[in-house]
Amino acid sequence: MRIKVGCCGFPRRKAEYAERFPVVEVQQTFYQPPRLSTAQRWRAEVPSAFEFTLKAWQLITHEPRSPTYRRLKEPIPEDRKDRYGAFRPTEEVHAAWERTREIAEVLQARIVLFQCPASFTPTEEHIANVRAFFTGVERGGLIFAWEPRGAWPDETVAALCRQLDLIHAVDPFQRLPVTPRLAYFRLHGRTGYRYRYTDEDLECLLGWCRRFDEVYCLFNNVSMWEDGLRMQEACQRHRDRVGVRRCANVGRMAAGWSAD
Repeated sequence: MRIKVGCCGFPRRKAEYAERFPVVEVQQTFYQPPRLSTAQRWRAEVPSAFEFTLKAWQLITHEPRSPTYRRLKEPIPEDRKDRYGAFRPTEEVHAAWERTREIAEVLQARIVLFQCPASFTPTEEHIANVRAFFTGVERGGLIFAWEPRGAWPDETVAALCRQLDLIHAVDPFQRLPVTPRLAYFRLHGRTGYRYRYTDEDLECLLGWCRRFDEVYCLFNNVSMWEDGLRMQEACQRHRDRVGVRRCANVGRMAAGWSAD
C-alpha cells in the first residue's frame, strides 16, 4: 500500500509545501488555466519527484450558470452558452480539454480530475455525453479520475468507469469508490470546508486506504495543511507498526515458530 498525501491547492509557498508533501492538486486549472509559461515555472520551482495532479477546466464539466464561472477571465458569449459544460460533444468542450491537457503535459501530471457539479445527474443525455467525451479525447498517458456528485448509483458509476477506464474519485466520508487498486480521495470536510479532521477520522481514513494498492489523499478544507501533516504522521505510525510485526514474524520463524 502506497499513500500520497497532499492538499487541493497550495496553502503555503510552493517551496515550503514541496518540502512537506509529495503531491498537490492544482485548482487554478479548473477556474482559468494559466499560461503555459506559468505552468513551466511551477514545474521548475519544485523537485523533479514532486507530483502535480490537476482539475480539468470547468468549461468541460460545469455549465455557464454555475457560480464558479464568475472567476472565468474569458467571457462566454450569450448565444453560445449552451455549448459549454456537461461533457457536451462540442468544439468548445474539446478545446477546453486540449488546453487542460497542455497544462498537464507541462506539469508532467499523472492524473487529471474531472469534478462534476451535483446538478450533473445520471440522465440518458449526461451518460451519453460522458461516454462520447472520454472515448473521443486524446489522453496520452494520463489517468482520468471522475468525481460525480449527486444521486449517481454505484452500479452506473462502476459500469462507466470500467468501460471508459476511469478512476472513481470520492470523498470517502461521503461514499467509497467503486473502482479497485488506485484510489483518489478528496477530503472536503465532513460537515463542510471549515471542518477539522479528528484523530479518529484519520484512523478511519487510513483503514479505507488499506483496501487499495495506491491512494491519493488530498485535503480540501480550512485546515488542509495541518490535517495533511497529521495524516502523514498517521501513515508513518502505520508503517512502523507493520515493520515491527514483520520483524517479530521473522524472529519467530527463525526460532521455529509459524508466522501465522
